[in-house]
Amino acid sequence: MNNYIHRPLYIDRIKPFIGKSLIKVLVGQRRVGKSYLLLQLSDLIQKQDPKIQIIYINKELHEFKNIKNADDLFNYLNQLVDKNLKTALFIDEIQDIESFEVVLRDLVTRTNFDIYCTGSNANLLSSELATFLSGRYIEIKVFGLSYSEFLTFNQLADHHETFQQYLQLGGLPYLTNLSSQEIVVYEYLTSIYNTILLKDVVKRFNVRNVRFLENLVAFLGDNVGSLVSSKKISDYLKSQKLAISPQVVIDYLGYLESSFLIFKVKRTGLEGKRLFEIGEKYYFEDIGLRNAIVGYKANDIHKILENVVYLHLRMAGYSVTVGFEDNKEIDFIAQRSNEKIYVQVAYMLSSEETINREFGNLLAVPDNFPKYVVTMDEIKETSTYKGIERIHVKDFCLKLV
Repeated sequence: MNNYIHRPLYIDRIKPFIGKSLIKVLVGQRRVGKSYLLLQLSDLIQKQDPKIQIIYINKELHEFKNIKNADDLFNYLNQLVDKNLKTALFIDEIQDIESFEVVLRDLVTRTNFDIYCTGSNANLLSSELATFLSGRYIEIKVFGLSYSEFLTFNQLADHHETFQQYLQLGGLPYLTNLSSQEIVVYEYLTSIYNTILLKDVVKRFNVRNVRFLENLVAFLGDNVGSLVSSKKISDYLKSQKLAISPQVVIDYLGYLESSFLIFKVKRTGLEGKRLFEIGEKYYFEDIGLRNAIVGYKANDIHKILENVVYLHLRMAGYSVTVGFEDNKEIDFIAQRSNEKIYVQVAYMLSSEETINREFGNLLAVPDNFPKYVVTMDEIKETSTYKGIERIHVKDFCLKLV
């Protein structure tokens, strides 16, 4: 058995598909724990069926460097697979194998293969799998640690100082092995950021203007939670004497999204009737990475809170949009199956104007789905106002998941 901390949030989502003729694809940013989830699944499957053959390929390890394409993978498996046994195949960072989808298409038709893989490139995986394996795979998005997982991994009790630590350092699992000193953590996070930028963006997409790419990431870090557009970014760069067209901005934003460094959140009408193509919000996959890139500043607290709440909703399995209609904005409209919730994020409800805006926008929504105002105000217990729940952000991040 391997040493790891269990993450039932994801294992429980995968369990119903164990042994089924579907490829289980775990996708997400580097270092969010996808490899350890494969190890947990491997141990779980072997415990359920001690006779099953386990084959594990990790493309980040030197011993697998010769598996470069589909033919290499076929040859490697032909040497190992016992055709008389059922085989559980695990491939870590499968996008590093050229034409991997050809192999998966062949193996998924065989009844003796149970296939699991991970990837760190959204565009590559979604396009190739959708083209060659439509209806034959499921995708599970893996995030960094939720606040609840952060407490478990670091053996910490839930209190305000602990949550402040989570806001500053983020939730990459390996942090549990490091000192909690900010300078140590940010050095590690900076190295992860550089790997993502250079390996998953610059190298994969043949990006030439690396300085602009870095400036774009910094711009997004400073504008977390703000409505931005490619034109707005392009105009800002022109003011800095950098002539970058909106199309190049769109391309580079797409590259950053595909590497899971950032998420784009679209606007939708409050009744869900229309999507706006101009102006989206961007959030970081890990708030610690954002802080390592642009610095953690006290006056950025609202941006940080909004990013953390967005991530929590996504971890809980919600799809999320920004609600906007008649100059009224709802920070998040979150939907999961037949559920829907509305969430406003405010640092402090320190004035009558702020209270009226945050609650008023929610009261204007013409349905009876749950509505939350999430703040950092000291609240002894959850309270309600005209059916809207007011809750501390720390407590909200322990709900829903």
